[in-house]
Amino acid sequence: MKLKIALLILITCFACSSPLKQASVSSPNKAITVNFNLTEEGEPTYQVLFKNKVVVDTSFLGFEFVDSKPIKDNLELKAFGTVAKKDSWEMPWGEQLEVENKYNELIVFLVEKGTDRSVNVTFRVHDDGIGFRYEFQQQDGWTEALIKEEKTQFNLTQDYKTFWTPGDWDIYEHLYNTTKLSEVDALQFANHKNLAQTHIPNNAVNTPVTLVGENGLHLSFHEAGLVNYSGMTLGVDTENLSLESILVGSENTGYKVKRKLPFKTPWRTIQIADNAPDLIESNLIVNLNEPSKIQDMSWFTPMKYTGVWWEMHLGKSSWDYGMTKDENGNWVDTGKAHGRHGATTENVKRFIDFSAKNNIKGVLVEGWNTGWEHWIGFEEREGVFDFVTPYPDYNLDEVVAYAKSKDVEIIMHHETSAATETYEKQQDTAFALMQKYEMHAVKTGYVGRILPKGEYHHGQYMVNQYNNTVEKAAKYQVAINAHEPIKATGLRRTYPNTISREGLRGQEFNAWSSDGGNPPEHLPIVAFTRMLAGPIDYTPGIFNIKFNEYKTENQVNTTLAQQLALYVVIYSPVQMAADLVEHYEANPTALQFIKDVGVDWKQTKVLNGEVGDYVTIAREERETGNWFLGSITDENARKLEISLDFLKEGKTYLATIYKDAKDAHWNDNPTAFEIEQVEVTSSSNLNLNLAEGGGVAISLIVK
Repeated sequence: MKLKIALLILITCFACSSPLKQASVSSPNKAITVNFNLTEEGEPTYQVLFKNKVVVDTSFLGFEFVDSKPIKDNLELKAFGTVAKKDSWEMPWGEQLEVENKYNELIVFLVEKGTDRSVNVTFRVHDDGIGFRYEFQQQDGWTEALIKEEKTQFNLTQDYKTFWTPGDWDIYEHLYNTTKLSEVDALQFANHKNLAQTHIPNNAVNTPVTLVGENGLHLSFHEAGLVNYSGMTLGVDTENLSLESILVGSENTGYKVKRKLPFKTPWRTIQIADNAPDLIESNLIVNLNEPSKIQDMSWFTPMKYTGVWWEMHLGKSSWDYGMTKDENGNWVDTGKAHGRHGATTENVKRFIDFSAKNNIKGVLVEGWNTGWEHWIGFEEREGVFDFVTPYPDYNLDEVVAYAKSKDVEIIMHHETSAATETYEKQQDTAFALMQKYEMHAVKTGYVGRILPKGEYHHGQYMVNQYNNTVEKAAKYQVAINAHEPIKATGLRRTYPNTISREGLRGQEFNAWSSDGGNPPEHLPIVAFTRMLAGPIDYTPGIFNIKFNEYKTENQVNTTLAQQLALYVVIYSPVQMAADLVEHYEANPTALQFIKDVGVDWKQTKVLNGEVGDYVTIAREERETGNWFLGSITDENARKLEISLDFLKEGKTYLATIYKDAKDAHWNDNPTAFEIEQVEVTSSSNLNLNLAEGGGVAISLIVK
């Protein structure tokens, strides 16, 4: 690691004739400037400029508390300091190997007149955006903060084209809306028919929220380092074109955050670019997090995986076995099982055999453990799931031994049905079972309303539940892929066993959603919004696009070629080949790309893209030097020319191109695709023709 830290420059003013009022800091490349200022009333404000133009105008900072008056004015700037830092660090797995972390930092020390309450605000200005957070130091007479609301403003200077989902306190599984900022109306989704647990109390949006303005200006608002705090939504003032923090609350307390002093808030982040691709290449979110607290991650290997999952969403099989409870409340096999259980020893072995033949190293098994008969739609769900007891038709010992003989790892599944206390009590036992069988990855789920009642998925209570689970899992060398999660905020740098998560409308909505599933524009939006937060377990690779034998009213709304391209475009260190075994075996030509494609990358290049329209991404695989490219589009066909100048000079590569056929169409002819092979070098160009809702996937294997 290279480390270079400039001397801290500290300016104090404890007896000045002219009190300090302002301070500034710019990014290392001078493109971004943050100006801090105190008004005449002692109100703290900040302003952000990009290339000498104001992008966030004078915006106020502050807090409201339950048990004391707000911190919002009557403040003095006692001192400020600046520091410059440049270093680099390596991702144990990720979109790239080496990450540069270069920024200039400004710290302002604020004291309230008459009370001596104090708060510091730290601004870090990187070349790709800014982050700032509040710090409450230990102070006499104030030991605990009960935060009613955080009052962080972002006053904008134009009516941006905005890509947003509503500020739901309970789920992120909404389609993206594309409107002007002045037309954001989140409350229209408060009673969404497809989402029974929706809770949207304000005209607010969830983050990341991405804005596109004049002259190519792109802004994305989010947060980093969300620890022991509530998730932040952003309230939208449609008249004044302003955003303001609204923390997720609880029905059980009068406060939204409870913290002992001293503490720091999460970072409030703005990624800033003059084009869309630079947003994806930004490392602002991970760089604002602390270095890894796990010294050895060699036990986790990025992988592709199959599993018992999609068949349940199609209705081919079920999660539950068909057990009943006896008079003592214990699950018993009465011999009346319905015969549709998916997680059987025989079925899982079939997935293991297929995976072993096709360079796929993992098999996910959902529905293996008792409790699924009573997991959702019931008010009382505490104590339902047992995370160590398999159903009678699933022999855990036999399955694990068989998988090991084939060099395949079983991926554990822990669906909690949002009964957090049940899961918390069983975690040590459940993780110890995984450790016994040398299982190193678990998919967790939190479907339903949170128990205890009154808590929300994105409030402080659940933030701590999610983060504590990751920390505990690390002790057992277990990595977490969380579904129904708290949003990703870059903590994968600090805890690299938090490998992936859902946190969006995933592939399963295509199987059963009454609104027809995810439209073709969904993923070209996701790449520039949700993916900026971190890895996504989207579960791509559906070959049977129109599954009329199971569902006649639903389908996957992409071409088959786009399903292949998603392995490169939508990043995750664990990538599912989600379709049924029989559909892959019926199409070995397309399956070859899934067999070949990498999951762990040395570097990533975003070659082109516009938010909501299309994107092309190329990634170099670690160890091999092979490259893979994916390009996807919305409902519009595209013709794109790309340069392969990212390839290593002097090397020749065999490009295998999986592309939409000329008559392909996401709805009319989604499975039509063609394959072409050609030798290329770093001086080559390729012309890509993407059908409506289509894509291109290319493997570039060094010769």
